[in-house]
Amino acid sequence: MKSKALLNLFRRFRRNRDGSPMIEFALAAPALFLIVAGTMELGLAMVTNVLMESSLREAARWGITGQELEGESRLEHILAMIDRHTLGLVDMGEAKLQILTYPGFDQVGRGEEFVDGNGNGTYDAGETFTDSNGNGGWDADMGVAGAGASGEVVVYRILYKWPFLTPLVGKLVGDQDGKLGLRASVAVRNEPWNGDKT
Repeated sequence: MKSKALLNLFRRFRRNRDGSPMIEFALAAPALFLIVAGTMELGLAMVTNVLMESSLREAARWGITGQELEGESRLEHILAMIDRHTLGLVDMGEAKLQILTYPGFDQVGRGEEFVDGNGNGTYDAGETFTDSNGNGGWDADMGVAGAGASGEVVVYRILYKWPFLTPLVGKLVGDQDGKLGLRASVAVRNEPWNGDKT
């Protein structure tokens, strides 16, 4: 008799569906929360990348004029503009900003000329080279740091490692340190200006 009652109780328990939505939600909730958090995190990172690009364009628009403000160098003002236009989403202390000057667009990103003594196609220590940027060593990029002079080509680049607020999302989409590399760049030619830069 006892075993029959237990069997009936088990059958009733098996047919009862009252708690199934809660169990299903408990199983699906972690994946749902991860998708929502990931969407928000990636959306914020994309907005930050767009802000980085627009800030570089604004800085380049101002930089090509050759203006200098009282008590502030051109470079300092360009950095302040980028910081202001990214709305505090980019930590300028962590971001890598590079402003390089070239004689022409065809030289952007090119290495300094060298005599390939051993014919291996790469620069090796001791080989003769043309020190285009005047720093005393061979460089894979011949650009000279700075906002450039009248008529020079200037490349503005920014690289920022976006720190994810949700560590699990960072591990899924980020690099080894859980961050997403954001980058933006713009190349412009400075306007011709005379000795008066105001």
